[in-house]
Amino acid sequence: MATITSNARTASVLKDTLGRPLGNLRLSVTDRCNLRCQYCMPLEDYTWLPREELLTFEEIAALVDVFTALGVSRIRLTGGEPLLRRDLPTLIRMLAANSGVKDLALTTNGTLLTEQAAALHAAGLGRLTISLDTLQPARFRELVKQDMHAEVLAGIRAAQSAGFSGTKIDAVLIRGFNDDEVGDLIEFGHEQNAEVRFIEYMDVGGATDWTPGKVFSRAQILASLEKRYGKIEPLNLDSSAPAERYRLADGTIFGIIASTTAPFCRKCDRSRLTADGLWYLCLYAQQGTDLRNLLRGGASRETIASELSRVWTGRADRGAEMRAAQPGRGVFVPVEALREDTHLEMHTRGG
Repeated sequence: MATITSNARTASVLKDTLGRPLGNLRLSVTDRCNLRCQYCMPLEDYTWLPREELLTFEEIAALVDVFTALGVSRIRLTGGEPLLRRDLPTLIRMLAANSGVKDLALTTNGTLLTEQAAALHAAGLGRLTISLDTLQPARFRELVKQDMHAEVLAGIRAAQSAGFSGTKIDAVLIRGFNDDEVGDLIEFGHEQNAEVRFIEYMDVGGATDWTPGKVFSRAQILASLEKRYGKIEPLNLDSSAPAERYRLADGTIFGIIASTTAPFCRKCDRSRLTADGLWYLCLYAQQGTDLRNLLRGGASRETIASELSRVWTGRADRGAEMRAAQPGRGVFVPVEALREDTHLEMHTRGG
């Protein structure tokens, strides 16, 4: 592997063809997961990335150093389930030591947080996003094929006890399944000092059961909450964050990620790096750039930075917009294609 040393941060902002800056990197540390969520991993069997092909912590840190030199300031660790990656606090300490990283966060299903929350916080992890789609144990079991609802709730409590603040709880809503829980989830989030974000069911790779009829839209979410809470105030924040934020009359703030019915492609500044080093510019992208081979082939820091710059400045991806405009929209990637290329799977490239 090439040794990449630090140099001065790039002063100019790297932008793509639509003027979107390179600001946010979602970094998958494993493609493996201990749940089988219907909207992400509904099948029984999966082909996993060979362990020897996964980036080492040193390789990840080296690539992040190049990304931050080009303007990335926000890093989110994802999976699969990132807490399945052994010794993850070691990586977090390495990334937290990078002065270019201003926001270091992690998305988890919460099942392993009870054992790991304190170590993650001590290592320098700044924020957590925890997935919780239902408050009903039986419904949870039906959705994820595992009886681990109590572990998730315990993990949320452990995160607070460990000292994490600004925690978010993400809930994917499926029409006719858990859309009747939006108010209850708001109340739960309030009790846990966490901001709830509702996510429209997306037709990304792995969502082989998706249909338009299963989408519980932003408009429907707001209508449901207005019946319970009255007037809802949009906060209208100028941000590249995926969630639109709203405030209830009592001051409770929540978010909605309406990627399916109201895509935010025009302000998307995020890209994704898989655990084996493929860099994707969009969640819907079919092709990625192989950074692992560059790195292991001895490429210099300057060569890698030049390749990142070339690829990003040519970026024109608007995957969610193009899907929304497609007539007769159905499953994005059929099962046969997923079996041929695991990188098309949501759990491989990270959410």
